[in-house]
Amino acid sequence: MRTIVHLSDLHFGRVDQDLLRPLQELVVKLAPDVVVVSGDLTQRAKTEEFKAARAWLDTLPGPQIVVPGNHDIPLYNVASRFLTPLRKYLRYVTLDLAPEYVDDEIAVLGINTARSLTFKDGRVNQEQLAQMRQRMQSVGPEHTRIIVTHHPFDLPDTFDKDDLVDRAPMAMQAFAECGVDVLLAGHLHASHAGNSAQRYKISGYAALVVQAGTATSTRGRGESNSFNVLRVAPDDVQVERYSWVEGTRSFEPVHTECFRRSGDVWSLAAES
Repeated sequence: MRTIVHLSDLHFGRVDQDLLRPLQELVVKLAPDVVVVSGDLTQRAKTEEFKAARAWLDTLPGPQIVVPGNHDIPLYNVASRFLTPLRKYLRYVTLDLAPEYVDDEIAVLGINTARSLTFKDGRVNQEQLAQMRQRMQSVGPEHTRIIVTHHPFDLPDTFDKDDLVDRAPMAMQAFAECGVDVLLAGHLHASHAGNSAQRYKISGYAALVVQAGTATSTRGRGESNSFNVLRVAPDDVQVERYSWVEGTRSFEPVHTECFRRSGDVWSLAAES
């Protein structure tokens, strides 16, 4: 079994400073095999925000799979936005826009969905999917295959389909062909877990889709700051949501869902 801590939407520049140390200490205590950060490390892609995000990430255990979000592209600096949109991200966070972590049980692959031509939406392209296919060819059938993006491929019922990553159906077909098991994303500041069967009618295939809320931003959009812990076994994934509880001034486990695989279909087995 492998443990993954899934953080998202840190938004340095608009963080609740009181959450940083308790979250860092808890992540260390959880002793994850890999830490995933699914984008929006900063609020406005400023140098000081990236430096603060980098310094905080350095206090977390590794390895880490980090991908950029739309907020990690400059908004008001038009020249930088269109000519060098991820320059600061590449300098302060990582040069790798397609990070991966592979061990004997899991394969975690990051895909960059952030684009400069749109203010908040994301996109995948054929080149990225071809690279994903090539990387998956070296992964054995015993691995649980996990994709990390900022923008989501599925949504809670309360969200509009415009919030989906562009070209999602094309990507989902590629994921089905490669046997991708789990999709991790952020962007919405809303926690969610379910399978892709209702939105994508792909015969014999349904990925587990896990959405993280915002871990540290002051813009919670009605949901407490939260993050996910995934415990991944070959045919089972437990998704546990930790939320900030003001009364205890700590992140506490508040909801757990267990998903089971049958063939290439993931479905809810139990929740508490």
